[in-house]
Amino acid sequence: QVQLVESGGGVVQAGGSLRLSCAASGRTFSNYAMGWFRQAPGKEREFVAAISRSGGRTYTDSVKGRFTISRDNAKNTVYLQMNSLKPEDTAVYYCAGDYVSDMVVIYIRAAQYDSWGQGTQVTVSS
Repeated sequence: QVQLVESGGGVVQAGGSLRLSCAASGRTFSNYAMGWFRQAPGKEREFVAAISRSGGRTYTDSVKGRFTISRDNAKNTVYLQMNSLKPEDTAVYYCAGDYVSDMVVIYIRAAQYDSWGQGTQVTVSS
């Protein structure tokens, strides 16, 4: 498994922006499909965005056009740029990774990932 550490969370007003980072170590990062999930109080963990080894991306409908996932294999880091934030985006955000041999595979289910970070809190005030 790869070790993952998220950073960049915080408190922001509605309409603001944050960029989350997830630093990976322990394995060859470029061999991993990566994803971001979030969990709000009292709710189940939900998929936010994912990126394949080749850079293909997918998003949950509620963040399309506002969030962008990207990766920098030279820095062993995956990012989540979050713009036009809404109060309903408030949650703990988790980074996830899974070793894959296929360059284009994208995982959107939490059960498909075997490595997780500790999470970073994002709070959007109205």
